Amino acid sequence: MTSQGISILGATGSVGESTLKVLQRHPDKYHVIALSADTNFKRLAEQCNQHHARYAVINDVAQAAALRSALNDLGCQSEVLAGCQALTDVVRLDETEVVMAAIVGAAGLEPTLAAVEAGKRLLLANKESMVIAGELFRKAAAKNNITIIPVDSEHNALFQVLPVNFETGLENVGVEKLILTASGGPFLHKERSTLANITPDEACNHPNWDMGRKISVDSATLMNKGLEVIEARWLFNARPDQIEVIVHPQSIVHSMVSYRDGSVLAQLGVPDMRTPIAHALAWPERIEAGVERLNLTQLHKLEFYPPDLESFPGLGLAFEVLEAGGNAPVIFNAANEIAVDAFLHERIGFLQIPSIVSAALDSCETGTIEQLDEVLEYDRLAREVTSRIIHLQNGFNRNNV
Repeated sequence: MTSQGISILGATGSVGESTLKVLQRHPDKYHVIALSADTNFKRLAEQCNQHHARYAVINDVAQAAALRSALNDLGCQSEVLAGCQALTDVVRLDETEVVMAAIVGAAGLEPTLAAVEAGKRLLLANKESMVIAGELFRKAAAKNNITIIPVDSEHNALFQVLPVNFETGLENVGVEKLILTASGGPFLHKERSTLANITPDEACNHPNWDMGRKISVDSATLMNKGLEVIEARWLFNARPDQIEVIVHPQSIVHSMVSYRDGSVLAQLGVPDMRTPIAHALAWPERIEAGVERLNLTQLHKLEFYPPDLESFPGLGLAFEVLEAGGNAPVIFNAANEIAVDAFLHERIGFLQIPSIVSAALDSCETGTIEQLDEVLEYDRLAREVTSRIIHLQNGFNRNNV
């Protein structure tokens, strides 16, 4: 088998690091073309040196000189590229055959869409791209005959247990429900009244997964599951009423598909991102991921609960956004990114995150989306509106909702 060239967007994040661990196990199958980071030039230089990357791409242009110096200190010959356009350029390279899209947030939209338009094999960990531009991705994938392979553990699980011909329509292949599982995050079974004084460190202390701070907060608010609901709609051509969320604290069952005949098929595994990454890399084949094997005899219980939409209203808000369609998902995602950043910098309280997102949805004009420029403009406007809302709310008690 010929070795495939892979470029990893967001290499210094948790998904990027896990991807490199899987690649290390299969040097005969994959070689690194480009690795990218936002600002973490030191770790990026180390990765490029270790994995012999041809290109080191730093999104923050101001860090380019520091990256170049760090690479020189390591004796690494990786070529330094910088800026948003550089991300798009490396995914379009002929040498890049596989793209791991692992940039967090809307910042990953343009290079991720460029990978689909260039006909690359796309491993999608950047759920926000699909959330805010799902229809554009579906059209581009169809035009270029590309199968977008999800890397989020829940969507990868659905991908594994759905029929290969699910694109013809879920009803046509006997599917009734896509059931996304949620761990419940660090505040499972907590009453709303106990969440007012939650700190960023507490919100980022996930019981099962080692993730970045933004996605950890999203998990704690269940906003992450809301984003995944919208992503599932576009990935699997599903209606809102065909998607369900249940809370499963053990994170062993990663998602399920309910069929017309009463069967429910599930994908199980230990909570380790290397499993979906390895599946996405090799699909339709299977390769070693280096993960611990699931021992069913050691599992004392598997629990499932309905989500608490009173304490965690963000999930219910996501279903409303999905029904509304148009630019609503763009506003939802942008407002959440701004609100989470404000929470991490202790400018708002934990309970304010979903209320601020809701206020932004009410404050922004509705509209339709037909092209990328419209997505970017709605995203920009939503961020401005959300920032103003936060500024106004800062005049009140930070725990007011």
